[in-house]
Amino acid sequence: MTSEQHLRRRAALVAPGSDERKAGKALTSTADEVVLDLEDAVAVDRKADARELIAPLILDHGPRRTVSVRINGRGTPWFRDDLLACAALGDTLASVVIPKVESAADLVEADAILGDSPLAVQALVETPAGVQNIDAIVAAPRVVAVVIGYADLGATLGRARTAAPEHWLYVQDRVLHAARAAGVQAVDGPYLGVADDDGFRHAARWIADLGFDGKWVIHPSQIDSAAAAFTPTDGDVAAARKVLVALADAEARGAGAARLDGQMLDEAVAVAARRTLTRIGE
Repeated sequence: MTSEQHLRRRAALVAPGSDERKAGKALTSTADEVVLDLEDAVAVDRKADARELIAPLILDHGPRRTVSVRINGRGTPWFRDDLLACAALGDTLASVVIPKVESAADLVEADAILGDSPLAVQALVETPAGVQNIDAIVAAPRVVAVVIGYADLGATLGRARTAAPEHWLYVQDRVLHAARAAGVQAVDGPYLGVADDDGFRHAARWIADLGFDGKWVIHPSQIDSAAAAFTPTDGDVAAARKVLVALADAEARGAGAARLDGQMLDEAVAVAARRTLTRIGE
């Protein structure tokens, strides 16, 4: 597992790569990660301009914060050039997000184009084929995270844009199980609204309770609520530390089992405790 896989992505703010003002504002935000978009947010005749516009922004901000780029997908005229431009940015860029990934072949081709670059990849799954092939996708080269894209997936399925988070449980669980089996992060796609309202907070809490690592947001006002949903409470952190201390003490004493507050502790409890501490950067 690379260090890139340990980056926190509680709130990942997506900003258009063709809008210098919005991109710059995103880069100075409190989001854990900023994703500069070269795909859906950029008109066809601005693709090359957007690619050139984001390069100096990333070189300026990248060393101090986590920045990724959503490129144009495989099969588009911009796929190769986008990847090469991202590779040229070196370690100022955290990862490249490949959209509309439908099979491992999309990522194998990206890996070949990137060559010797150590750049990591996030797979954006937003078609039924991508969901169906998720096990192979998360196991593909360079993948450190998988993201669900609801807008395109919902349109293909014929699902209403107003569908509640609960209506997506099959897809969410399918992606989460595959991600955990492969040891990569599972990130929820954006809520289809820009307000930090009850609907957004419910969606963030729902996906956090399922076990996801973070969520994409499309407006800076949503950052704090998203981050809060994926941040353990002080009580959760204290309990996790107590569990690990009790287990370490039992191991040091050569005890076959550990107890805490009248309950037996096992490896499953330890895994949950470690994950809680990981969410606060420990």
